[in-house]
Amino acid sequence: MKTFAAISSSEATDGATDGATDGPGEASGSNSNALQRVAGAAQISIRSAGGRSRLERLYQQGAAKVRLPNVPKGAPPEAVLINTAGGLTGGDRISVDVAVGDKAGAVITSQACEKIYRSSGGSAQVGNRLRLGQGAICAWLPQETILYDRAQLERRIDVELAAGAQLLVVEPLILGRMAMGESVSAGILRDRWRIRREGRLVHADDFRLEGDIEHLTAGAALMAGNRAAATLVLISERAEDCLGPVRALLGECGGASAWAGRLVVRLLAPTGQALRSVLLPVIELLLAGLAPCADDGGTFAAALPRVWTI
Repeated sequence: MKTFAAISSSEATDGATDGATDGPGEASGSNSNALQRVAGAAQISIRSAGGRSRLERLYQQGAAKVRLPNVPKGAPPEAVLINTAGGLTGGDRISVDVAVGDKAGAVITSQACEKIYRSSGGSAQVGNRLRLGQGAICAWLPQETILYDRAQLERRIDVELAAGAQLLVVEPLILGRMAMGESVSAGILRDRWRIRREGRLVHADDFRLEGDIEHLTAGAALMAGNRAAATLVLISERAEDCLGPVRALLGECGGASAWAGRLVVRLLAPTGQALRSVLLPVIELLLAGLAPCADDGGTFAAALPRVWTI
């Protein structure tokens, strides 16, 4: 059976499939338990002290590692996520939990693109959770996920925002290793987003590719034959002010909508390089548009992480 579904709605409610498990579900018929698999978990806590955001707690286990490089004075802490396994395949599990305290700020990124290898059984499971206190700001900026042919990935991100918190979330995707001439003929991708403010669901997005991915993504209603895509969501009181400038940067490469303190951007490109040429200026624009989080009226002086340009 070949199926595709994509859902994006701010009015979505918690049904039987929302919150049924703490993370992505197990794929049926998986034989991954018989094989050695990657397991990793990281927890990062940032708090505000003396008008600055500082690391409060760091936990890392298994293949999930975190590095905190030096940042310019006044910039928020930057956490770089590293998967020491070098990629994921069926049965692997990685989870990341980030807590940003009241009036604190943080940037979370990844050391490199995350590679999802061909699966011999079951799906790779990735679960990400962000919790932002009152007036906190977090930019979630992982680099691209590269889906190999016949790979299987189930990923979800759950976000809880307190009053006045602001969030920028970016997830770029590349289908196949283009330099190797690889196309993705089949596989599974299930990507699930849930963002809540003060307990109320404000953004829900489900994206699923399953079966003949090459055929599905050729359709004009989906990716029109493009091999790279990205979704960005900005939750901020300034979200609607960013709409015009973002659309000017997008040109014919995507679309954007903004309403009720939320900006949603979709990007398409034929290659990963072409995607970055548009995506990076959009990220920089939205980072600059985030409002101050410090008591002294300072700015969220975050720049695009250096790992994106190395």
